[in-house]
Amino acid sequence: MSLAPAAIRGEVTIRHLSKSYTLDGRPLPVLDNINLKIRSGESLAIVGASGSGKTTLLRILAGLEDADGGEVLIDGKAVSGVGAERAVIFQEPRLLPWLTVLENVAFGLDTRGVSREEAKARARRYVQLVGLQSFENAYPRQLSGGMAQRVGIARALAVQPEILLLDEPLGALDAMTKIGMQQELTRIWRDEDVTTILVTHDLEEAIYLADRILILPREKNAAPRLIEIDLPRPRDRSAPEFVRHREELLTLFGLH
Repeated sequence: MSLAPAAIRGEVTIRHLSKSYTLDGRPLPVLDNINLKIRSGESLAIVGASGSGKTTLLRILAGLEDADGGEVLIDGKAVSGVGAERAVIFQEPRLLPWLTVLENVAFGLDTRGVSREEAKARARRYVQLVGLQSFENAYPRQLSGGMAQRVGIARALAVQPEILLLDEPLGALDAMTKIGMQQELTRIWRDEDVTTILVTHDLEEAIYLADRILILPREKNAAPRLIEIDLPRPRDRSAPEFVRHREELLTLFGLH
């Protein structure tokens, strides 16, 4: 007896996606005919100059904005609006100050019909995953910036999404904390096997975290570019191939 193939989880297909805003009564194109397939379990980074549409694309994938044209499919099904299969992590963790770390992580589970006991148990698992088990009863005001962002990551993972969308989640952290958090994100991505889509301004961060990098052009008549980052993990920032990718990106952005 043959077994049915396992269902694909977290595969994203973007078809002919376009988005414009209005500025002084005139349309301002932001995304123009974007086509892309993001593989299940892949880590994709989106980079580009300011105004290239990085965050707009992420917000459309999250269901927080509507596209003007085209469609987004998840696991082969067209979607619109927010959905339980996606979770978003913003630059600011947006924790509820009157709740403890454990209560913040469990908060989204209550609205999904998870029992209080199961929500607490699942929240505790993800608090442990991000290394904050000693701070379960702490309040957001008692946490450092990096610790607060870990709580935000645990809260997003606790709902067990297929797709994790990150909008510059490490942008506000100091350099040492950011490096540590990048290592944590790599470990969590491996352990959770979740499709990860990251918007970042940090080119080295994109190389460190991503399987592929999508470069959005500022000029809307130019095509986006995809770069494969075929490097072993954990990645060595001083390795020649890592440096080569960094030099390539700097050249593409006219920074070299």
